Amino acid sequence: MTNRFIQIFFFFFLSCSGCNAQNPTLSKPQKYEFRAAWIATVENIDWPKRGQYNSELQKQDFIRILNEHKKSNLNAVFVQVRDACDAYYAKSTEPWSEFLTGQQGKFPIPFYDPLNFMIEEAHNRNLEFHAWLNLNRATFKKSRTLAPDHISVTKPEWMLVYDGQKLLNFGIPEVRKYITDVVVQIVKNYDVDGIHFDDYFYPYEVTGEVLKDEETFKKYNGGIKNINEWRRSNTDSLIYQISDAIKKIKPRVKFGISPFGVWRNFSLKNPDGSCTQAGLTSYDNLFADTRKWLQQGWIDYIAPQIYFEHTHSKIPYNELALWWKDNTFGKHLYIGQGIYKIKAGWSLTEAPKQIRFNREHILSQGSIFFSSRSLTENYGGFQDTLRRNYYRYPALIPAMPWKDSIPPLAPQKLLVLKNDKGIPVLTWQPGEKAVDDDLNNYYAVYRFEKGEKPDLSKGEKLIYIGKINTFEDTTAEKFRGYIYCVTSFDRLHNESEDYAVFTTEYGYESSK
Repeated sequence: MTNRFIQIFFFFFLSCSGCNAQNPTLSKPQKYEFRAAWIATVENIDWPKRGQYNSELQKQDFIRILNEHKKSNLNAVFVQVRDACDAYYAKSTEPWSEFLTGQQGKFPIPFYDPLNFMIEEAHNRNLEFHAWLNLNRATFKKSRTLAPDHISVTKPEWMLVYDGQKLLNFGIPEVRKYITDVVVQIVKNYDVDGIHFDDYFYPYEVTGEVLKDEETFKKYNGGIKNINEWRRSNTDSLIYQISDAIKKIKPRVKFGISPFGVWRNFSLKNPDGSCTQAGLTSYDNLFADTRKWLQQGWIDYIAPQIYFEHTHSKIPYNELALWWKDNTFGKHLYIGQGIYKIKAGWSLTEAPKQIRFNREHILSQGSIFFSSRSLTENYGGFQDTLRRNYYRYPALIPAMPWKDSIPPLAPQKLLVLKNDKGIPVLTWQPGEKAVDDDLNNYYAVYRFEKGEKPDLSKGEKLIYIGKINTFEDTTAEKFRGYIYCVTSFDRLHNESEDYAVFTTEYGYESSK
């Protein structure tokens, strides 16, 4: 073996070992798959950078994050816009977040509305934007200066103190209305695609701490005798109120929850639970009956945080994922995947195994990764693995027929020309309004070989998904005939039943 051959082999090994060595077989492309990341703002986890209070620098950094996720073929982002009864948006009754400006209540300099900006930039890249809010937290453990109009200052009687921080007391009807009104403000004033809450309902238990809501229970129990059942009832009421308000204001806006992974453990008294041995469950300890919310149709999707490896002795990933598969009641299941644990020692094969399992065994509609920086900083080469294997092709967001089942009309007048470099350039015109008045919101381009029968179910044939009705096929080979098909989508991802088609070999356009 020559030295030159050894060098080439060694280089090839290094270039592959960080991405596809654990996945030697390329995965089957998925046409429909929800692919998202949580962008956490609390404590400046993902954005904005700590101490970066200049608005222009914040904008540049957010654009960088979106561009990275777009390169990875993600199609949605979940951005935390309310950390602790504060706001990352101008049209709010709550004060500006300290993590945005360095001081709670201080407005951005130069002034801008971060939420408007983030939504526009996400939509420009055809990424769904979900506004992620913390539900219960009013203050943090660390001593911080509160704005004089912060709700914990103006309404101290609404607060519960637990483990050194103040929490909103869900047992008070006015508190539930207040939280609902916060959501209503966002839905009315901003073009969000979804409203999203994570796993913080009633607080996680802390040894030696007691949740002192007995007086509230006495006043507002409504005949419920067990305080735990009453707490669950309060959370149910809050989720129902928010769901109902969203549907009345903008029924197209999605509503979803990302709870702690285990709803309840299986037992003879509770045969509906998962075959897990979790010491804490969402139902019993956080008083969040997330399964019921799916069953009642109050939420559109569930994103359980299954942040456990498949070899976990008490909460194995596969077992819990299979349980959720059987308990979504027709709504969408996006698996919350804890790829941040790669930095803490997770095997580099764990996250790829989970994606394969999701696709092959539970047929989930996709994944949400925690958190954004785990991808953009390429923990363990995982972002490379997505780009070179699992997400190497773009994918479409699955539709929600219970919200909208009417497809848009197909694009028309497709034309394919070549630019001065010989690259095929596709242009087309939007379709007319559908029967529900929906216009084309974005488009997909499929490419087939000459003589091949177009099959739009093949994800590997997707070469473009976007809002612009012009596309340069830079990967096309010269002197090779292709068949291009273009479909349209409405805001809720229904695909047109027909499509515009152009065959470059013969140079004609038609529709199907």
